[in-house]
Amino acid sequence: MDYRSLWASLNMDLEKHDVLCAVLPSLYGDIYLTQEGRPQSMDYFDFVISEVHGLRIQELADARREGRKIFGLFCLYVPVELILAVEGVAVGICAGAQFWVPDGEKVLPGNLCPLIKASLGAWLSATCPYMQMCDFLIGETTCDGKKKAWEILGQHVPMHVMALPPMRRECDVASFGREVRLLRDELEKVSGHKVTAENLQKGVAVMQEQRAVLERIYRARQADPVPISGKDALLVSQIAFYDDPVRFNEKAARLAGELEKRVAEKQGVFPAGTPRIMITGSPMVIPNWKVHHLIETSGAAVVCEEACTGTRYFENQVEAREDLDEQLDALAQRYMQINCACFTPNERRIDDILRMVRDWRVDGVVYYSLQFCHGYAVEYHLVEQALKKAGIPVLRVETDYSDDTGQLKIRLEAFIEMLKS
Repeated sequence: MDYRSLWASLNMDLEKHDVLCAVLPSLYGDIYLTQEGRPQSMDYFDFVISEVHGLRIQELADARREGRKIFGLFCLYVPVELILAVEGVAVGICAGAQFWVPDGEKVLPGNLCPLIKASLGAWLSATCPYMQMCDFLIGETTCDGKKKAWEILGQHVPMHVMALPPMRRECDVASFGREVRLLRDELEKVSGHKVTAENLQKGVAVMQEQRAVLERIYRARQADPVPISGKDALLVSQIAFYDDPVRFNEKAARLAGELEKRVAEKQGVFPAGTPRIMITGSPMVIPNWKVHHLIETSGAAVVCEEACTGTRYFENQVEAREDLDEQLDALAQRYMQINCACFTPNERRIDDILRMVRDWRVDGVVYYSLQFCHGYAVEYHLVEQALKKAGIPVLRVETDYSDDTGQLKIRLEAFIEMLKS
C-alpha cells in the first residue's frame, strides 16, 4: 500500500524519509530473518516492522479522525493507564537510529546521549511519522539532558513534563502522586474526557494484561535450551511501546503459549548449554539491535534484559482500586518501583540484577551503556562490585548508534570465549 499521501499530510520531508525507509528492510532482514528455528508466532512482529511507518500510522490517523488524541511518550514513568482512560492513544517515540543524530546535533551538543539527540532529530527532520502524528508529548526529568531537551522540543509541539523525584522515600512517592494527578488534569484538558474510577480501571486492566503476558515470555527464557532468541524477545518489548495494546496482548499471548510449549518439548533456538548472557543498562529502542545481534552471532544467547526495554517495563503490577483517588496513588506507587539509574540510592536495581542472574541462570553480564548516559555509566561501579562479589563475570560496553560493530564484536567474542573456558 502506498502511504506517501498520508506522510505528505503530516508535512514530512518525503525525500529524506525515503532514505531512511531504504535502509531498514535490509538491516532487519540481515539481523532477524536470517535466524533459524524462530517461533512461528514471530510472524506478527515481523509484519509490524514491515509496516512500521505504514499501517500503524494509518491507524493513528484514523484514531485522530475519530476525535482521539495521540500522546507521544519518552519514558516508562508516564502512566499509560491514564492515557487509555481518556480514550487517548499512547505511542513510544524514543529514537534508536544514527540517521537522526545529525539533525539533533543542530540544537544539542555532540557530547550528549544519542537517544536524546536522535529523538529531537527525528522531530526536527520531519522524517518520523510517529512524531509528526502526535498531538501532545509527555516528557520527564530522568536526566539533565532530557530536562533541557524538552525545553527545546516544547517550542515546537505542546508538551507536559513530569517531575520525577531523585529518591524513593515515602515523601517522594507522595510527590510523584501529585505529578500523576497533574498529568491527569492535563490529559483531561487535551482530550476532553474525564478520568473516572471506571475508565481508569479499564486502562489498568489492559496494562496488567500486557505486563502479565510479557512476563510469561520472559519466564520461558529461563529454560535451557532457550526457546526464543534475545533479539526476538527485545523486538517484542520494543513493539509493545507503540502497537495497539489490545491487539499486542493477543499476539504476545499467542507467542507466550508457543514458547511454553517449546520449553515443555525442550525445543530451543540455541543448543543446550550455550553461554547465557544478561544485558543490563540503557534502553534499546528500534532499530537499535546491535549488541544483541553481536552476542548471538558470537556463540552466546541473550536470556534476559534488566532494562527499560526489558523487565523494567513489565515488572510490578498496579493494584486495582475502586476509589479513583486510591487508584491514582496505586499508579504512583507502581511506577516509582521502576529501577532507573536516576535514583539515589539505588540498591533495588542491584538486587534486581542479582536476582535475575540467579533466576535466568546467567553465565555472564553485559553492562550496556549509551555514550554520555551518565546515570548508567556511573552506576556501573557499584553493579560491577556486586557481580564480582557474587562470582559473575561482567563486561562493560559503551557505545552509540554508529557502526562500531567490528571493535564490539572482538570484545564480546573474547568475553564469551572466557565464559566457555
